[in-house]
Amino acid sequence: MDNTSGVGVLDKAATVLSALEAGPATLAQLVGATGLARPTAHRLAVALEHHRLVARDMQGRFVLGPRLAELASAAGEDRLLAAAGPVLGALRDHTNESAQLFRRQGDLRICVAAAERPMGLRDTIPVGASLSMLAGSAAQILLAWEEPDRLHRGLQGARFNATALSAVRRRGWAQSVGEREPGVASVSAPVRGPSGRVVAAVSISGPIERLSRQPGRLHAATVVAGANKLTEVLRRAHQSSQS
Repeated sequence: MDNTSGVGVLDKAATVLSALEAGPATLAQLVGATGLARPTAHRLAVALEHHRLVARDMQGRFVLGPRLAELASAAGEDRLLAAAGPVLGALRDHTNESAQLFRRQGDLRICVAAAERPMGLRDTIPVGASLSMLAGSAAQILLAWEEPDRLHRGLQGARFNATALSAVRRRGWAQSVGEREPGVASVSAPVRGPSGRVVAAVSISGPIERLSRQPGRLHAATVVAGANKLTEVLRRAHQSSQS
């Protein structure tokens, strides 16, 4: 099948974006994946970065940019975000804590949806906030099922270790206590795409005084159930698109 549109520069830009769908890439890796000349690949990547369709991670590698998620949401095609509101709201109401949905973007995790407590002490994480992948239960979730080489790189400088991530994989959820921010605890669980790959993390967070130093004992089952609902939404959406 011919995938060219007849507009050469657009086809090449689409090739760059498709290559980055597999994950972060250096310029050399981008050249290898696209078959484009090095100056052309660099020029297109920088131009796409200007329009926020491409971004850079902390190592300077090219990654897909935040504008893509914004466009998907605006087009009404992002089933995950559409379903997240009610699920996060139910989590907040059931646990009486703030609830968030995070996606990984290179070396950061982005809060793409949230449901905040209406009153009292809150751990507010606004939609659009960029947090480190080096600390916090959501970071653990988004890293735990990565390929071994990416997992190893992600552990460099992290507040958690490989043993902790092994426990996360075994039980299917993560917790943190004062890991990202003093006095704050959280519990997170994975949202999986149709292929089984972890695509997002559902979290609740709040002060240690309420969540205790073992927040998973209190809320892991509820958070896992919420994450599983979103996984099911993605599975059904995929099945509908295949029928």
